[in-house]
Amino acid sequence: MERIIGIDYGDRRIGVAVSDPTCTIARPHSLIEGLKDEDAAARIAELAAELEASLVVVGLPRNMDGSEGFRAEKTRKFAEVLETKLDGVPVEFLDERLTTIQAERSLRMMEASRKQKKRKVDMMAASLLLQSYLDNRAFRKRDESDEPW
Repeated sequence: MERIIGIDYGDRRIGVAVSDPTCTIARPHSLIEGLKDEDAAARIAELAAELEASLVVVGLPRNMDGSEGFRAEKTRKFAEVLETKLDGVPVEFLDERLTTIQAERSLRMMEASRKQKKRKVDMMAASLLLQSYLDNRAFRKRDESDEPW
C-alpha cells in the first residue's frame, strides 16, 4: 500500500503529515526545526524512503488573489532541493491558502499551552493540506469511475 507525505514549508519549521496506507486519512507526523533546506530535504527524503511514499505534496502559499509571491518562490526552491533528494518520488504542489488559519482555529479548541500550539500548528497545517489533497484525489477517482456514490 502506498503512502503520501504532506509538507507545510516554513522558514523556521516544516510541518510533516503522512497518509494512512489506503491514502484516505492524513495525520500529523513530525516537525522539522533548525535545519537548513538541504538537510531538511534530506530528512524528508529519508522519511519518504522509510514509508515507501509514492508522492510528496508541498503546500504552495498563494496570495488571496491566487498570485504567487515571495513565499511561493521560496517554497518552489525548497521543492527543487527536495526533488534532488527523493529517489524518483514525484513532488506536487497544492494551494495552501488558509490552512495555517484553519490549523490555528483547530488548536485553539484544544487544551494546550501557547508554546505547544505554536509547535503543533505546522504539523496540523500539513495534515489539513494533505487531507484536502486526499479528498480531492478520491473525488476525482470516483468521478472518473462513474460509480454511484
